[in-house]
Amino acid sequence: MSSDGLAVLSALDSARTQWYHVTAIVIAGMGFFTDAYDLFCISTVSKLLGRLYYYDPSKDAPGKLPAGINNLVIGVALVGTLSGQLVFGWLGDKLGRKKVYGLTLILMVFCALCSGMSFGFSPKSVMGTLCFFRFWLGFGIGGDYPLSATIMSEYANKKTRGAFIAAVFAMQGVGIIFAGLVSMIVSKLFLNWHKGPRFHDDAILSTEPEADYVWRIVLMMGALPAMLTYYWRMKMPETGRYTALIEGNAKQAAVDMGKVLDIEIQAEQDKLSQFKAANEYKLFSDEFFRRHGRHLIGTMTTWFLLDVAFYSQNLTQKDIFPAMHLTRKPNEVSALREMFETSRAMFAVALLGTFPGYWFTVFFIEKIGRFKIQLVGFFLMSIFMAIIGVKYDYLKEEDHKLMFATLYGLTFFFANFGPNSTTFVLPAELFPTRVRSTCHALSAAAGKAGAIVSAFGVQYYTLDGNVKKIKKAMYLLAFTNMLGFFCTFLVTETKGRSLEEISGEDGGKDREVETQMAAANRPPTEAQPPSSRYSEASWD
Repeated sequence: MSSDGLAVLSALDSARTQWYHVTAIVIAGMGFFTDAYDLFCISTVSKLLGRLYYYDPSKDAPGKLPAGINNLVIGVALVGTLSGQLVFGWLGDKLGRKKVYGLTLILMVFCALCSGMSFGFSPKSVMGTLCFFRFWLGFGIGGDYPLSATIMSEYANKKTRGAFIAAVFAMQGVGIIFAGLVSMIVSKLFLNWHKGPRFHDDAILSTEPEADYVWRIVLMMGALPAMLTYYWRMKMPETGRYTALIEGNAKQAAVDMGKVLDIEIQAEQDKLSQFKAANEYKLFSDEFFRRHGRHLIGTMTTWFLLDVAFYSQNLTQKDIFPAMHLTRKPNEVSALREMFETSRAMFAVALLGTFPGYWFTVFFIEKIGRFKIQLVGFFLMSIFMAIIGVKYDYLKEEDHKLMFATLYGLTFFFANFGPNSTTFVLPAELFPTRVRSTCHALSAAAGKAGAIVSAFGVQYYTLDGNVKKIKKAMYLLAFTNMLGFFCTFLVTETKGRSLEEISGEDGGKDREVETQMAAANRPPTEAQPPSSRYSEASWD
């Protein structure tokens, strides 16, 4: 039975782009804004934490977080994110997208506030409290990945679906920019206020007393955007596809989607019952793996390989930021000045390299297609990282710093105008409605596993700044990206097709196979029907 036979699905696929689509992008996108801010702002305060809690008077150097604690502070949210993706992704299919969508925001708001209020009688206890709340913050963030992607894909029409999902994910770029901007503004305000009678020349290596307020304010600010969007997120109705295809309530789906899309939709309960009966197979079944196993392997491997490389891109930041004249060495600046310069560097890289890549994907994904964008992105990331690895010593020289910064920026650009965006879009389109959220969660969790490999493996290996180790790591990352290039061939292009046609829920794929088999077995004298899926399937 074709999805064209279900009025609610046809209406969603063909609905003109209108104000509610924009509203849905903003509501879902603000979740990703919050996610990115909370995950990336820790990079701007981690050095400040080292200066505050691990200063050793016997050493003529600023305090620094021990390697193990530094990895925990930065990486524990990634572990939480992976866990949250799996749990909330599964709940999104079992209970409904809307029922668990608000819970992720509540968790993010509460844990962002608690992260800023981390307490303890010793540095270890403060870091332990911070890590505890950062884990649960990541847990809430993890839930936003499958739910936001699934909700946006099920609301969108088939002509602009990819652009809408990519626009939700592009808010991550805005969140990264604001993580740098807020950290920069807060540190600068306290830095200027501190330049009073109590500031002396010998304070250049010191940690300003107000620094303990700064990192707490920056972390707590992550709760604000989530608080602002909670009401509107709760006002969103359940997606029409979930209400119709999973709950089996065609009438309610027609009413809900008719209101938000300002159209009149006919409820067709009898046709819906036939549709549901043809798609009752479970996730861990032979039928699922026959239909979608290759695609699931493709989305999981590509996202894993991408995040190993993407989260390792800061390996060369210690050389890039000075090359752009954005930071100085830690022993040349005070604590708040170092945070200000680090935040400024993060802001500049995000604005010039990271942010444009996201929006290039939004504008071109429906023209070029997901498949080609992902292939080109992986290939060029591999090329640029290989060049940086081979020419690392050469690029570090004073005369070649501009070339170094350019290569670094292009790597970020083609990550985002490439697999960092498309690996988020494709799992929201390739799988059936009943397991769409779970399959997206599995793919995203594989990505976060790659991020954990980066944080606790690749970055830990190069923590001492050894040039030979960094070069080896860059070769490894170039190879990782090339593997991602080849794994992309496990997925398929989804541009311009309905979700039911892509996933085979409308029966089109099965009929195509049956038609081809019948044609192959028919006597030569008998007229052969066309084998294209547009022959029989599209007329049902």
